[in-house]
Amino acid sequence: MKNKNGMLVVFSGPSGAGKGTILAEYLRRGTEAVCSVSATTRKPRPGEIDGVHYHFVTKEAFEEMIQKGEVIEYTCYNGNYYGSPAGPIRKLLSQGKDVILEIEVKGAKQVRDRFPGALSIFVMPPSFEELKRRLVGRNTENSEEIRGRLETARREVAMALDYDYIVVNDVVSDAADRLGYIIESARCSRKFNRDFIEEVLENA
Repeated sequence: MKNKNGMLVVFSGPSGAGKGTILAEYLRRGTEAVCSVSATTRKPRPGEIDGVHYHFVTKEAFEEMIQKGEVIEYTCYNGNYYGSPAGPIRKLLSQGKDVILEIEVKGAKQVRDRFPGALSIFVMPPSFEELKRRLVGRNTENSEEIRGRLETARREVAMALDYDYIVVNDVVSDAADRLGYIIESARCSRKFNRDFIEEVLENA
């Protein structure tokens, strides 16, 4: 007997820390974990596919999802809603699949408050100097925007101690290894096995 449900994994970190790169490497290795597809009210960007990159919905539809409790976390950024639809996540978890939410710290807190059994992991850069180097190397933002990213990163890193685990992304393959070790270890944790323990006691 064991917990047959999948694990809900909250995966956060500042912009430039390499969250997406680590996840891509981890998923490439054949794990059955899946990344949750967020919903948003912003317009699709060139190359983005509905249901793959995001679920693109209207503002009215998203607000109805909020009222009905159909998102497990959400935020509003630059006038657009972003959030994690509850239905697909619950279905995947019931099928025994681990579901990874790559979300920012405010949304992560909502999930941890609502689902105390969730595993939370924060991705750290080796240093702020390295984080700045990565942001500059992307060549997607000007110096003022990069300063803003770094200031936001300082605030987010201050919240890292609220998470269960910290992964330092120095080498991507090593960070992906650590992610896998953490998830496997968490399967033996008290909070992941609470329902299983209660079931055993009920049938004792």
